[in-house]
Amino acid sequence: MEQVPEKMTVAGLRQAYRTKTLTPRRVLDKVLSRARRYAAKHIFISAPEEAKLAAYLGRLEQMNFDSHPLWGIPFVVKDNIDVEGFTTTAACPDYAYIPKQSAAVVQRLVNAGAVPVGKANLDQFATGLVGTRSPYGAVHNAWRDELISGGSSSGSAVSAALGICAFSLGTDTAGSGRVPAALNGLFGFKPSCGAWPIKGVVPACASIDCVTVFAHTMGDCLAVDDVARGCQANDPWSKDLPRKMAAAPQTVYISDKPPVFFGPFAQEYEAAWKNALKMVSNAGFAVKKTAVSLYEEAASILYGGPWVAERWADLGDFVGSHPGKVFPVTEKILRSGEKPTAASLFHAIHRLQEIKRSVQELLADAVLLMPTAGGTWTIRDVEADPVETNTQMGAFTNHCNLLDLCACSYPVAMAADNLPFGITAFALSGGEGLLSSFSERLFS
Repeated sequence: MEQVPEKMTVAGLRQAYRTKTLTPRRVLDKVLSRARRYAAKHIFISAPEEAKLAAYLGRLEQMNFDSHPLWGIPFVVKDNIDVEGFTTTAACPDYAYIPKQSAAVVQRLVNAGAVPVGKANLDQFATGLVGTRSPYGAVHNAWRDELISGGSSSGSAVSAALGICAFSLGTDTAGSGRVPAALNGLFGFKPSCGAWPIKGVVPACASIDCVTVFAHTMGDCLAVDDVARGCQANDPWSKDLPRKMAAAPQTVYISDKPPVFFGPFAQEYEAAWKNALKMVSNAGFAVKKTAVSLYEEAASILYGGPWVAERWADLGDFVGSHPGKVFPVTEKILRSGEKPTAASLFHAIHRLQEIKRSVQELLADAVLLMPTAGGTWTIRDVEADPVETNTQMGAFTNHCNLLDLCACSYPVAMAADNLPFGITAFALSGGEGLLSSFSERLFS
């Protein structure tokens, strides 16, 4: 019987199960021991429990391995996504409830044989990109304890990076499925808005919320996508967006001005970005520069403009009726959604539509490439200045969902010892095939 690998992958576990060199029970025993080993990192709100895992082991005995593509694969779920048998908290104890059923995307994975092992910590109400805004503790980076994990899908990313699961689910409104991937050395795959159902997900901005996946390979991301993708009848945001095969993008666009890097490792990040561009060029891509002012303008609408009102519309009643129960910096952000007028929101919607048209013309058969994040911070840095540090983490992410793009963060290098660095490619809605072919050529 072989050892459970330190980095679990869907493909690797499938092969081990097929050859009977590993069993689900052995893998889940390792899930339990690793979760205990890393408890001080504050990864979980609902940690793996032997009794719950035993119930799923019993279900696997009734499932055919070959017809269930995720048979026996352990995964972790961000705790703003419902899982039957687990409490949902969104990292707010007073918000907690026990769902009657799993979120649609979780149920699809379970039906394919995957095993949900625990619920992950997050920036409260999925509001943040740092991983520190939780009463359950700041989530520590998988590689260096003093650094942030990134958020808001903090525990999800760290659980996958540390081999507690083969993949994990996050959510993404402003970059929460990409920033933690980059900071913890993972692929962070964000499908097109609506491609995966969000029924059973605590809303942040429901009109642009996405469920995402963290994994160690692009192949694993796509294996999850194969199961999770598809229209959901009772989900008003769900769309029929099949993933289409696509040749590698003809053009890779980058900013016409150098990215601004920040934080204690700004120089290392800048060097890593330059090396990543060489990697892209050496892979045979045509790299061209384009103005990014439109993307920056779109990004500013999310928090600097009226779109934050959607967060207040979804969560304002709870915040108003539970004084003092919401993380202070989170409440301040949510309450800023009380201010925008209906007219300002419609002005933003109309301007976004104009920007979308320009982006659609540019990115036909092309991708836009940016650093996933321009730097990182220590946990102490963020505690000292929770707003500005968080704002800088979203410089290259906030535009994505507002412009109806899909995206993937790729772990291309170590910027320094135990300091992962990632780049993100953006494609038009339905363009996941371009993201896949870009990855295949880049890492070939």
